[in-house]
Amino acid sequence: MLVDLRTYTMVPGRLKAFLELYEREGLPIQQKHLGNLLGYFVTETGDLNQVVHMWGYEDAAEREARRTAMENDPEWIAYRKKSADAGNVQHQTNKLLRSTSFSPL
Repeated sequence: MLVDLRTYTMVPGRLKAFLELYEREGLPIQQKHLGNLLGYFVTETGDLNQVVHMWGYEDAAEREARRTAMENDPEWIAYRKKSADAGNVQHQTNKLLRSTSFSPL
């Protein structure tokens, strides 16, 4: 399994607005294209104002195909513009994690 781990750091005071917009407009599009949401979290300790989410894929080829389809979806393009215009996200990072032979995932 390949896990796409993303961390978004919000502008302080903008976390709630980001989550509301994402849940209403972004999540349905991502679920349609990406399929396997493993988890969506907010931080309570450590670096604050962060959203962490994980999506699972069989391999890199599946991830590439699914993300390409999503990036070409006019609804996703419109959502990304709306989200960017809202000015909620300050910084983002992305890691691809490969599961070990003994991982439960």
